[in-house]
Amino acid sequence: MSDSNELDPWHSLKQFTPARIALGRAGMSLPTHACLEFQLAHALARDAVNIPLDFAGLEQRLNLQGYQTLILQTQAENQSLYLQRPDLGRLLSASATACLQHTALLPFDAVVVVADGLSSTAIEHHAEPFLNLLLPELQRKGYRLPPLCLVKHGRVAIGDAIAEHYAASLCIVLIGERPGLSSPDSMGIYFTYQARSGISTDADRNCISNIHNNGLSYRQALKKLLFLINKSEKLELSGVNLKDETTDSEPNDRLTQANFLLD
Repeated sequence: MSDSNELDPWHSLKQFTPARIALGRAGMSLPTHACLEFQLAHALARDAVNIPLDFAGLEQRLNLQGYQTLILQTQAENQSLYLQRPDLGRLLSASATACLQHTALLPFDAVVVVADGLSSTAIEHHAEPFLNLLLPELQRKGYRLPPLCLVKHGRVAIGDAIAEHYAASLCIVLIGERPGLSSPDSMGIYFTYQARSGISTDADRNCISNIHNNGLSYRQALKKLLFLINKSEKLELSGVNLKDETTDSEPNDRLTQANFLLD
């Protein structure tokens, strides 16, 4: 007799998605391995939100590569407050503002901000290798860059105040995205042209999402970001009026398999 899995068309679809389909059953319940996998994924997602990012370690590694950095704090003093008060994660603390005031105020072309966001795991895994691709490209283009700003308990809009301080026309924020059960370490990039505190809104930003080992690659994300930067400088805008017209030149292996919709 044929294996029951071969008779279930759902099993052939599992190769196309990380979604939890074709889990099987044991009586009226899920099999033990499916329950354990769910509990592990849930634990990893919770850890991504709650385990603090090692900012000192990240700063040390970046400094060793020759990059100047500043560690800044938002008005969300701890993780609990950060989760309960999103507004405080958009505002710099008094100490962070004072720290910025002691740095050079020359007009800069772009600021790069790294914030832990809702997944410290994402920044721990992906921020440094992506910066190693991004920063040389920005320097090659001749952009004047202030120190990298590493922001504790930061939301996306925290980049606005930093960009305003440095009078920078381009603001690039790397941030940990809300973890899912199949992607606890997804990093996002938010790009804003002429970001200013209290003026910029989410409609003024472009988002490049889902950057992780099973999602968008670093080079794909860099290609999209550089396209947006070049286009924004020509149009002098960002956000909903700036469209990403790039195509993926490095498709993931799982996407190169036969399309079951065409079979």
